Amino acid sequence: MSRPWQEHSAETLLETRVFAVRSLRRTSPRDGNVHEFWVIDPPNWVNVVALTEDGQIVLIDQWRHGSRSVVLEIPGGMRDPGEDALTAAKRELLEETGYASDDWQWIGEVLPNPAIQSNRCATFLARNAKKVAETHFDTTEECVLRLEPADSAADLVRTGVIDHALVLAALNFAFLRGALPFQPVAPAP
Repeated sequence: MSRPWQEHSAETLLETRVFAVRSLRRTSPRDGNVHEFWVIDPPNWVNVVALTEDGQIVLIDQWRHGSRSVVLEIPGGMRDPGEDALTAAKRELLEETGYASDDWQWIGEVLPNPAIQSNRCATFLARNAKKVAETHFDTTEECVLRLEPADSAADLVRTGVIDHALVLAALNFAFLRGALPFQPVAPAP
């Protein structure tokens, strides 16, 4: 089993509205050499796989500056300071889609990129979601609501229409828990 590295120092190099960047100096347990690493400290995130009463999955199209493209995603976002994951999930679903649910279940959690990031992303399933309000976006986002049949989720993944890694992880949790239908594709002969 790998061993922890001893930390000598940590210095914050940059603080922004959505993350901080730290420089860390740590000693290798294998050879005793000191190395420098850089870590991004975003807040913890949430994702929501929301299913409507009539068998639709609630999705959003959203422009992403990193990929310079519109990306098909599930609702989600950053947890506010002191906010628990479920409260954040309910808030994000309502803000980005206008949907709400009274039937929530935690279905999994991932480390988005443990090599360079310190945060976690929790995924919740919201069943019987209903449109109850208009959307309410942050000033830096704009989402377009898109409902798709829940049984098309696997095809959206297979065909690459959904290619956001954290959305794929969230949908995988939903597939594994039987919340979304999944039919494996037979291997080519």
